[in-house]
Amino acid sequence: MRKVGLRELKNHLSRYVRQVRAGHDIQVTDRGEVVAELLPPRGRTGAEAQRGLADLARRGLVSLGARNDPRLYRRMPRRLKPTELQRLLDEERGER
Repeated sequence: MRKVGLRELKNHLSRYVRQVRAGHDIQVTDRGEVVAELLPPRGRTGAEAQRGLADLARRGLVSLGARNDPRLYRRMPRRLKPTELQRLLDEERGER
């Protein structure tokens, strides 16, 4: 694993991101102490993520949201006619 100082990383971030993209792990140091690691993202599939979330929910660490049903929301009536809305937008934007 490669090590890079914080100042060096800041000054050459793109170079180190390219190295991580190529599959290298990089440890970031601050005054000689490792404070962070840059790693390529783990390729998790949607199914793996769902299993992980379900496991966290079973252990009581997260609570999963319910599915959103658009029928639960009433349709909001339009208060302004489209021409009036356009006039207000033009006025706000200075009729660009």
